[in-house]
Formats: sequence, structure tokens, C-alpha cells
Amino acid sequence: MPLHVLPAPAPALRSVLAALSTPSAVREGRPPALRSVQGPVSPECPLPVHVLDQVDPHTTAAPGTRLLGWRFLLRGDGATVAAAETLLTPDGWTFSHFFEGPYLASTELALRQAESSATPFQPRLLSVPALYMLTLWLHAEPEADASDAGLGPADLLVPLAPAPPGIAAHRPYEVAELLPAMTLRLTPARLLGSPA
Repeated sequence: MPLHVLPAPAPALRSVLAALSTPSAVREGRPPALRSVQGPVSPECPLPVHVLDQVDPHTTAAPGTRLLGWRFLLRGDGATVAAAETLLTPDGWTFSHFFEGPYLASTELALRQAESSATPFQPRLLSVPALYMLTLWLHAEPEADASDAGLGPADLLVPLAPAPPGIAAHRPYEVAELLPAMTLRLTPARLLGSPA
């Protein structure tokens, strides 16, 4: 069953299009792969980016997340060459930055794998800054609003490569399976029995 990709907020898309058409308006330089594109570049596959700030080792409840922005894969010359990210600010959606790197190919691979699922999902990205980890979050409520920030028991998390040690990239995990593995990686030594 195809993934249910939500349309990005129109102001977020407009900010990316403006950044693509006005290079001088972007403070950071464009990634080399984006500069080398000969033809037009189009933003595709918008994904809401949520952040998981904290995993509490003392609870079994799924932690909440918050919507941070939207990420667009940028296609040019027949391939994904970079990505653009937008952020929600008090003044609305604004362009944040362009980037490239291993998460682009990893995101595309995870999306292709998820497309073959018989279960309908809404694709999102979930960032776990404390682990330097990014996952494809397959939300089990395909029609949910992008700002819905709850990890559900039927959701799947697919760590993107490079994943932290001990967590397999591109393997779908149930939330109840991955959260304890993440907690173990984040638990301070004193919680593991070491003296305070």
C-alpha cells in the first residue's frame, strides 16, 4: 500500500522555492551536489520532522515528540541531490538550510522499503538528538495531522544509516522495542548500578 505523504504547509514550500531561486538570500553555501546540478531542482517528498528530546527510563509510556519542521528531498538531474529543511518560528514557516550526506540515500531506501508494506502509514522523520539518531517514523494513523506528536503502539520506527551502535539501520522496530534500546544507550552510569 502506498505511503500517505502529507502535503507540506504552503509557506514552508514557498520558503524552499524562494531559497532555491535566490541563492544570495541563503546565508550558508549550497552543498556541492546541489551546486553541480545542470537543470532545475524540485522539492519533493515533504516529510514532517519531529524531535524526541527525552526518553525517560522510569516509565513505560511512549514519550511525546514535537514538530520541528519539514524536510524536502531535492531532485535534479534525475536523482536526489540534497535536502532542504524548514523550521516553524513565531513568524511562521521559514527556510532553515540545505544539506547533503548519508541520510538522503538512507531516507530514500527506508521509504522504498515502507512502500511495500500492506499496512498504510504516514511517513515522518523522528530525530533523537541525544543519540545523534534519525529514524523514519511510520505513523499508523495515515490521516493524522502532521503536528500530532504522539508515538503510538502500532507505529514503526526505522533507524536510518548511520545508526548508533547496537541499533540496526533499516530494520523496522515497534516503538515498544526500540525505546528500551534507546533508553539503555542514554541511561547515565548511576542508573546502571554504579556509585553516584
